[in-house]
Order: sequence, then C-alpha cells, then structure tokens
Amino acid sequence: MSRVGKKPVPIPNGVQVTIADGFVKVKGPKVELQHPILANTAVAIEGNEVKVSSDKISRNPAFGTMRAQINNMVIGVTTGFSKTLEIVGTGYRANMEGKKLVLQLGFSHPVEFMSPEGITIKVETPTRVTISGADKAQVGQVAADIRGYRPPEPYKGKGVKYEGEYIRRKAGKAAGSA
Repeated sequence: MSRVGKKPVPIPNGVQVTIADGFVKVKGPKVELQHPILANTAVAIEGNEVKVSSDKISRNPAFGTMRAQINNMVIGVTTGFSKTLEIVGTGYRANMEGKKLVLQLGFSHPVEFMSPEGITIKVETPTRVTISGADKAQVGQVAADIRGYRPPEPYKGKGVKYEGEYIRRKAGKAAGSA
C-alpha cells in the first residue's frame, strides 16, 4: 500500500486545480500544467486539498505516482524546478545565443541546443548552466540531454556533470616498467 498516495496534496493560495476530461489541470500565477489521470485511480478536490483514491490500493502501482505527479505540478506552478550543470575541462564552455545554448565540448564543432518551450536556460558563468521550468520531468530531461553530449569520463573527470555529482575516478595507466 502506498504511503505517499494516502497523503492529500494541499492547494496553496493563487493555485487552481480542476479535473475535467480525464485530466488534472493545475493553474498558477504564471503557467498551467496538466496530466492525465492514471488507470484505476480517482482524483477528488476536497476543500483546499486534492485526494487520490483507488479501489484496489494494495495492488495499484499508479496510486502513489498519481499523487506525486499532482504534488509536482502544484510545486511547479508556484516555485518551479531547476537543475544546475557544471562543465569541467580545458576549453569546455557554454554561452547563450538567443534561445540557443552553444557548447564547446572538445569536438571539432560547437554543439547547439535549442531551448524547448517552457524551459529557461541561463549561463551564469562559462562553466555553469542552470535549467529551470515548471515541469519537473521536462527540466530533468533537458538537463540529461545536455549532459549526454559529453558525460563526465572517469579518468580526468572532464565533461558535463550535475552540480554536486560525484565522479568516481579510475587510476590511469601505470608508468611502463622496462
């Protein structure tokens, strides 16, 4: 039985939650998000809370997931989500050209990444990029896509990594013995 799913999601002031046509819609001061209601779950608004229920709670894996999705949408429309990437390596850097992120990652050409709708990318320093937006999954996916161009390698630690990510280092080749 999901312990997360049993907790109601509080609705803060300035946020509207509506249920219509099989979707839960959350509207905040800046943005509106929606998510389909998952199979075998029911969503109800009671006062200032959203409650998720299911007829077969003990056998419904989507029960806690639905509650977590609604909670993430409420947090997203009020405060939003962000991820920070660090670029490590000599000559590795990033800059913005309009809505396009241009990365120099040691390839013979610059890598260009177009910012999708609803996502804000800021280059704080040439080696630090912040991705922010209202949709938690989309922010995480954009960060993973950018990191995927040059993931950190284990020998020198060069590449694009998440802020605070620990890169497990390997020993390089030992000096040759004659």
